[in-house]
Amino acid sequence: MLIFMSKTPVNYLCISPFIRPNRDKLSSSQNGFICYNPSSKVGLLSSNLQSCCITNPISASLTKTIDDTTTDYNTKIRRFCEVGNLKNVMQVFYSSKRSRLYSETYCSVLQLCADCKSLVDGKKVHSIIRDNGIVVDGVLGSKLAFMYVTCGDLKEGRRVFDTIANEKVFMWNFLMNEYSKVGDFKESVHLFNKMIQLGVYVDSYTFSCVLKCLAALGSFKDGPLVHGYLLKLGYGCYSNVVNSLITFYFKCGKVDNARKLFDEMNDRDVVSWNSMISGFVANGLAEKGLEIFIEMLNSDFDVDLATMVTVLSGCANCGAGALVFGRTVHTFAMKSGFNKEITFNNTLLDMYSKCGDLDSAVRVFEKMGKRSVVSWTSMITGYAREGVSDGAIRLFCAMEREGVKPDVFAITSILHACARDGPLEIGKDVHNYIKEHNMQSNLFVCNALMDMYAKCGSMEDAESVFSEMSMKDIVSWNTMIGGYSKNCFPNEALNLFVAMIQELEPDGITMACILPACASLAALERGREIHGYIMRNGYSTDRHVVNAIIDMHAKCGALVLARLLFDMIPKKDIYSWTVMIAGYGMHGFGSEAIATFNDMRHEGIEPDEVSFISVLSACTHSGLVDEGLRFFNIMRYECKIEPKLEHYVCMVDLLSRSGNLSKAYRFIEMMPIAPNATIWRALLSSCRIHHDVKLAEKVAEHLFELEPENKGSYVLLASIYAEAEKWEEVKKMRDKISRRGVQNNQGCSWIEIKGKVNIFTAAGNAHPQAKKIESLLKKLRLKMEEEGHSPKIRYALINADDMENEVALCGHSEQLAMAFGILSLPPGKTVIQVTKNLRVCSECHEMAKFISKKARKEIVLRDSNRFHHFKDGNCSCRGFW
Repeated sequence: MLIFMSKTPVNYLCISPFIRPNRDKLSSSQNGFICYNPSSKVGLLSSNLQSCCITNPISASLTKTIDDTTTDYNTKIRRFCEVGNLKNVMQVFYSSKRSRLYSETYCSVLQLCADCKSLVDGKKVHSIIRDNGIVVDGVLGSKLAFMYVTCGDLKEGRRVFDTIANEKVFMWNFLMNEYSKVGDFKESVHLFNKMIQLGVYVDSYTFSCVLKCLAALGSFKDGPLVHGYLLKLGYGCYSNVVNSLITFYFKCGKVDNARKLFDEMNDRDVVSWNSMISGFVANGLAEKGLEIFIEMLNSDFDVDLATMVTVLSGCANCGAGALVFGRTVHTFAMKSGFNKEITFNNTLLDMYSKCGDLDSAVRVFEKMGKRSVVSWTSMITGYAREGVSDGAIRLFCAMEREGVKPDVFAITSILHACARDGPLEIGKDVHNYIKEHNMQSNLFVCNALMDMYAKCGSMEDAESVFSEMSMKDIVSWNTMIGGYSKNCFPNEALNLFVAMIQELEPDGITMACILPACASLAALERGREIHGYIMRNGYSTDRHVVNAIIDMHAKCGALVLARLLFDMIPKKDIYSWTVMIAGYGMHGFGSEAIATFNDMRHEGIEPDEVSFISVLSACTHSGLVDEGLRFFNIMRYECKIEPKLEHYVCMVDLLSRSGNLSKAYRFIEMMPIAPNATIWRALLSSCRIHHDVKLAEKVAEHLFELEPENKGSYVLLASIYAEAEKWEEVKKMRDKISRRGVQNNQGCSWIEIKGKVNIFTAAGNAHPQAKKIESLLKKLRLKMEEEGHSPKIRYALINADDMENEVALCGHSEQLAMAFGILSLPPGKTVIQVTKNLRVCSECHEMAKFISKKARKEIVLRDSNRFHHFKDGNCSCRGFW
């Protein structure tokens, strides 16, 4: 806290006799203030403390009787000091009668020790001063303190400084500056306050330093007070002070204040212009920074390296839109010779890569005569940013071959590249390198390692890194929670979240990471608890968090509430709209999804590839073929978005489910990219729906080639054969499955009752109410048979030990969960909400329709594909699932 912020008012003009203004020394300021020109009898910052020492009288403690021998020793030492020969100085120094040396001689030797950065010799001189009882006055004490600080011993220098009475502003400024260099900005401000208390004369360099320290500390309330103080003392005319003020105001986000100061300056220098450019860039106003650069050129100011580096950073922040401007700056810099500077070239690499011109970045890199680790890191980051992971990995290997040792930034950059698309093996090689070079204790490296493992799907390795970390920050916890959520480990994510809140306070990113875990489990009650936590702790203004809340409610079946929350967002981004479109699509409300998509475009927000995936999926789930084809064409020809595999999956699913199997097959053959297993599986599923055995065989061959170990494809084809009563083919498929030993995911369903999640597995009977559940299901099945709803038991395919038994009706996990819901629902509640990890089978789908009619309950069933809303014997999917 600044001293002049105390409750007792301080009369600044009466603090020191040195700073009392004279009427005849007042002048008009360019800033519109009255400027005081400080007294010339006290000099400004001197760059040569030694000259100050020479003009001072010798300490009274020293003898005034100087014989010829003493004069010779003093002369010899001073001459050796003048030529910088410290070795000879120390030799003569030890052989002299040290008690007879002048104070100026001691000062000269200490200055030379400081110049040579010889702390050892400086300490020896200090020891001799003490041994000989030399009185350390202000001059000698200042030189001692100066020597210690210059030689790197700031603590001892400060101790010496505190023992002397020192009114010389140079040493105060010097110490303030040194503390700021080591990041101890608070101590710099403390020294400033002490200067004011002691009445020490302050100069423009004092204010320049303290303003920089206040900016670094974020002391935004104290800065304006210093501003007012320096204006009263007449320093509002000094360009170095105004430059520091400009930097301070930019730092605290007061752009208008900084601009006003700049506009009122008549004596601008290159630092003034650079401060404005860098300030605008740092505040996200890079375009304005570039405008200032043009104004600077038009004002015939010579630019320096700092100008060029800052301008390139501004171009980089603007992205592809500033690429042409960046190239112009590059040309200008080449003519001015800045392209020989490695700092400029490193920034140029970063600019080209961030503006999307990786080829130009490569050309600059290849022409660089000298490359630092920053150069290599910039290129690796550029490749990673563009998703060219193999290029980043090759560059990293080349850097090692050239003997350039990767630093923390290079390591984190290559880990980010591996996280994008790189193989897990390369990431593990980098991990081994980290261990070999003892970098695993670095927090940033560990966080990047966990992120890489999580994005590569290896949560076991990520957990290993996390558990071995001696220190964890919020990023560490968020990386693990987000990794568990994205890799389908929602329970682990929730457990880690509970552990985290015992250690430290979550932030908005934590909330955005944990909500998808609730959505994955359809754990609406848990999600609502977290929603309440978000509201209580003020995270509801974070757009990412709000979008995650909407997504959670939609995926947990509370679509009406999701829409209410969506409508409450004052300014929606593309993700907000996409979440809502996807929510409608999952629930089978295709028309609402399309209407929301159109509303988004009317609001001026152009859809991206994810938005089109959501609307195409909505068309698929609702059987809207013509609309789906129209949106696919809009994406390609209107929005110029090249379809990806996810878009092609939606189109194949849309065409095939509507019965256009041949058209879907031709569509796959005409795709410009190779189809994956998901595309073929979508077509195979539709072959079962439409009983096309011949096409199913062709499609299955593609699937067996792509995923030979996936049991689901074999079972699906076997089911198609069974429904066509081709029992020989069924037997062949059974034998093939047995020979390959392929495994199938076990089906399970769960239902949340009173905050507790009850899990049921296929044919499971471990639940405490298992007998009541089975009894209820048998009664319902009998009623179904009485009313003519007999299940189609047409394919006893494989032994129950080999696959999920699709025949034993009371063994289906979703039926167990639905029956438990009927038995356990509180009075007055009519909605049963069940979640299944696999796709719902046709028998369970029929059973859910029957239960909704007979039990007069609404059943909301979310399977791996979509939501099914059963009510009065009907389903919202209308057969499209």
